[in-house]
Amino acid sequence: MVLRPSSISCPTARVAIVGSGNVGSTLAQRIAEKNIADVVLLDILEGRPQGLALDLMEARGIERHDRQITGTNDYADTASSDVVVITAGLPRQPGMSRDDLLKTNAEIVRTAAQQAIVHSPNASLIVVTNPLDVMTYVAWKASELPPRRVMGMAGVLDSARFQTFIAMELGVSVSDINATVLGSHGDLMVPLPRYSTVNGIPITDLMESATIDRLVDRTRKGGAEIVELMQTGSAYFAPASSACVMVESILLNQSRLLSTAAYLQGEYGLTDIFIGVPSRLGCQGVESVLELNLTEDE
Repeated sequence: MVLRPSSISCPTARVAIVGSGNVGSTLAQRIAEKNIADVVLLDILEGRPQGLALDLMEARGIERHDRQITGTNDYADTASSDVVVITAGLPRQPGMSRDDLLKTNAEIVRTAAQQAIVHSPNASLIVVTNPLDVMTYVAWKASELPPRRVMGMAGVLDSARFQTFIAMELGVSVSDINATVLGSHGDLMVPLPRYSTVNGIPITDLMESATIDRLVDRTRKGGAEIVELMQTGSAYFAPASSACVMVESILLNQSRLLSTAAYLQGEYGLTDIFIGVPSRLGCQGVESVLELNLTEDE
């Protein structure tokens, strides 16, 4: 008996990743190896996304999945994607703030959002490029999508960093920790100790206030700390994992409550802005925003 490729094509989830740098390529690996969706990796550099895709495909037999990973320089190859993730843009260098990237990255994100949505008009759009909150707004305007289908990866990463620092400080499993961080992705983010717990116990009951303040400060500077250590790049493992969680919640319609840069229309007293807030992510994008009861200090 001779086996031949099937002529029947079964529908499968598809994710387009714009930008094949460290974050984009690691995200492609995460999505494929977790068996979430097929991946199209796009970049303006000829050969790079194709080479990365082939490398990832050659690992399938070891990682035990049958997901298709494609590399391309043509937005037409991203057609019919369910989720588009924009990671393209210049990374931070030592001494740079996220806002230093504003002008250059705004044009990159604007072009990416417009071209991707032409070919995938029903997709949800996740922005990873810095400065995150502003780039998400730029992508929303450029794509002309409903605001619930556009969001930024911010609070998931910031919360993960806070979670890690709490675990390191207390010497407990990170699996028992839930951390909450709101606000802008940057030095003005707002980690919330009162809503951060170890197996349900607020960390305010487990640590001195000075210790918590130190961890909060380290969380705010988490990205800069890695930039200074690496010298020639910025974080990508944790950002890729954070974006992957968001993609998974959307494609599997998990309705997970994740801190996301979502569009606010009066929530928290803010209007016409994308900023990090607890959001339910499902197949329609941002299903709802949870308004926490905050103290004056918070």
